[in-house]
Amino acid sequence: MPQAKPAVTEFLLSRRSRPAKTLALPIPSREELGPILTAAARSPDHGKLEPWRFVVIGPGAMARLAALAEERATTLGLDEEKRAKGRQQFDQGNLAVMVVASPKESDKIPQIEQTLSAGAVCLSLLNAAEAAGWGANWLTGWPAHDRGFIEAQGLGPDEWVAGIVHIGTETSVPPDRPRPDIAAITTWIDA
Repeated sequence: MPQAKPAVTEFLLSRRSRPAKTLALPIPSREELGPILTAAARSPDHGKLEPWRFVVIGPGAMARLAALAEERATTLGLDEEKRAKGRQQFDQGNLAVMVVASPKESDKIPQIEQTLSAGAVCLSLLNAAEAAGWGANWLTGWPAHDRGFIEAQGLGPDEWVAGIVHIGTETSVPPDRPRPDIAAITTWIDA
């Protein structure tokens, strides 16, 4: 007989991301962030390849990344709206964890499965932060896909950003949004 965990189920049924702009100080300390990262790393890793890694972006790095986003937007010739949006998450952020997809050579595990594993880590990181009492939001935006921006963070040529998960204290709780109609998105195959 399965051992039910109703508290976990209730958390998963009620969890939701918090807008990054509503996350403020205080932020988790290194000691508090450790178990959150450990929980995220327990995601399926397909053959123990661990095809991902973490880059923790602390408060001191946020201004540098905002300036870099501005510089890259200028280099790329992006319009003012994209320029502002690219730097906004760093201007407003206090702590984020960049989940880096870092696929490994493997004859057994295709790259797509390794990519999906990196996405699973992003969601696990989001859930672990929220379960620990913090607000969290998983973002990307154009800087996460710009080679110039991500290589400046020390990513290798075969790595990319799966997500940037912002973590902090919630300053407000947004209204819940409608959830997917499970009946409309589910197909049952019984035979």
